[in-house]
Amino acid sequence: MPSPQQARAQASAITSGKTVPEAEAAPASQLRALFDRPRLSPGQRRIAQYLIEHLTEAAFLSITDLAERVGVSQPSVTRFAAAVGFSGYPALREKLQSIALGTLAHGPATAAEKTANELQAAVDAEVENLENLRRDFADPSQVIEVGRELSASTPLTVLGLRISASLAEYFGYAARRIHPDVRLVTRGGTVAYDALLQAREAGGSWVLAFSLPRHAQETLTAVRVAREAGLRVALITDLALGPVADAADVTFATGTGSRLVFDSYAAPGVLAAALLQAMTDADPERTQARLEAYEHIAEQNQFFLPS
Repeated sequence: MPSPQQARAQASAITSGKTVPEAEAAPASQLRALFDRPRLSPGQRRIAQYLIEHLTEAAFLSITDLAERVGVSQPSVTRFAAAVGFSGYPALREKLQSIALGTLAHGPATAAEKTANELQAAVDAEVENLENLRRDFADPSQVIEVGRELSASTPLTVLGLRISASLAEYFGYAARRIHPDVRLVTRGGTVAYDALLQAREAGGSWVLAFSLPRHAQETLTAVRVAREAGLRVALITDLALGPVADAADVTFATGTGSRLVFDSYAAPGVLAAALLQAMTDADPERTQARLEAYEHIAEQNQFFLPS
């Protein structure tokens, strides 16, 4: 393994005429491409961020030193290396060292530039997700049809466990304004099973489920319980293929932003809003009556600040 001093000497050779393949692209871009392919956990993304921000130093650290700098265990570093496609930490470190030569040749970026670039990359990834969703909406027939089914299901169950609960709560909050009986399920296990069985017994026919990374085992079990109870399941997720999608009746797959430590959900949020729109259009008279009644109550009780 070359020392940092040897790496700088090799970098001088690059500037005097020799080339290194990794130098063709900006080092930060190479690392983003390297770390963006797999589905990383938040802990693994912390390791990725540290490597991006401290590449020229981190590329020459032992696994013990890197784990200590990031604040994770050595097995966590080993699992991270495997998650990004390497046989182990030594193979990952070798790749990082080759990329680090390009950093030394081009000069290190400032901390502010690194942060700005990471945030811009996250926004760019979400823009791409939204562009893909826009293309999917070229044929809105499935959204319109499922919106009609969700509107007709009384009660309508909305399921979102763990990280997916936030979008389920958004959808449930809005859907209650236009639907007479919306039941939100954000706890898994037997609590979810009870809610699903009761919804079916009360006459419900559909469940809208959210399954976003990292996908919970209890979400898969709840979807299967819903199907066994006779409920149909529409799923909003990031994967068109997989066990949860296979268990659902209808799947809407759209990308999530995975550039930062925690995912962002621009495209799934727009997709959820599109289904809400389809529900309002499915029964416009009921929608208008309920919205007007709610606005009357809100004004009487001063729910909101004056605009």
